[in-house]
Amino acid sequence: MTKKILIVEDSPMELKRMETLLSGQGYSLLSVTDGDAAVAAAREYRPDLILLDVVLPKKNGYQVCRQLKSAPETANLKIVMVSSKSQEMDKYWGMKQGADGYLTKPIDPAAVLAAVANAVDGGAV
Repeated sequence: MTKKILIVEDSPMELKRMETLLSGQGYSLLSVTDGDAAVAAAREYRPDLILLDVVLPKKNGYQVCRQLKSAPETANLKIVMVSSKSQEMDKYWGMKQGADGYLTKPIDPAAVLAAVANAVDGGAV
């Protein structure tokens, strides 16, 4: 069964970079560009992993993560935050909201692929 990844990114350039990186890896990809759409897509699509930007329109990534992790039907979804917010406090806050991992931009393709493989194969991120 094909593993599903939801990419939540409002920057067209960053979104294209993530889609290009993951499209050849055999995953089913769905992309959305704001926090409200992320919550709706996560509930409907039930992805194996969400790659979640922090700075988003309508609802930021921290709010999305907290909302999804606090709802019984989405609490077990794996979420890796991918953000330009790279301070230790940003990472701490992301993990405090329930994120399973935190990667910083500019993305390191090897780190993204490793985090994705770990998450979708049932391992830790």
